[in-house]
Amino acid sequence: MNTQDRSGPESVRPTAWPDGPMLAFDVETTGTDPETARIVAAAVAAVGGDTPPVTTTWLLDPGMEIPAEATAIHHITTEQARADGRAPAEALPEIIAALAEPLAAGFPLVVFRAPYALTVLARECARHDVPFLDGDVAPVIDPAVLDKQADRYRRGRRTLPALCEHYRVRHGGPNDPVQDALAAARLTWRLPRVHTQLAAIALTDLHSRQQAWAVEQAASLQAHLRRTDPDATVAADWPLIPAPAEEAP
Repeated sequence: MNTQDRSGPESVRPTAWPDGPMLAFDVETTGTDPETARIVAAAVAAVGGDTPPVTTTWLLDPGMEIPAEATAIHHITTEQARADGRAPAEALPEIIAALAEPLAAGFPLVVFRAPYALTVLARECARHDVPFLDGDVAPVIDPAVLDKQADRYRRGRRTLPALCEHYRVRHGGPNDPVQDALAAARLTWRLPRVHTQLAAIALTDLHSRQQAWAVEQAASLQAHLRRTDPDATVAADWPLIPAPAEEAP
């Protein structure tokens, strides 16, 4: 990662994972429900090892009208996607391949709010008969989960731009998949330097720790929401929401 992103306390000697290679992933979509959202744009950023980031991007034609509210966020129109986007069945195998090899080599996959992005990707693969990642998707690092665990009572928004501002890391512009992926990677680099207890956790344990933390965080949020909505539910699955069970014929 670029040296200009390395600011702040350096008193802790980091373990391998904060300084080692990472792969960051982000998507822009047609909606907020991971079960129905279609991918419009995706990016993978390979960072770390004191080399400049290497990014790969995809623009997809989701095969449907992109809602105006989605376009207002990521600025990709239906016309642009149809003119310049690739068919999902063609692009999805490339995205999976870009993620699979580093994961197989043990490099962590950084995904901000992983259950959304990875579930969208999994459902798109199922929709277009593209094989998804083999086995468990691990190790994953979700800076949203790390931040909430390390500083659970801090008030304020916890969006990616808000966390970047709080932790003083650069964000080149929200809702651009490349910039969001790079910002998530910078945030992941920064968090164990601010919250040094995170740096002491081995990468092999960090994934399972986040799974447990995500359950606790979901329960806490659900309890908070039920103060005003008794039926509120918050999914606790991390880093991927399992596919719905098929109904018996």
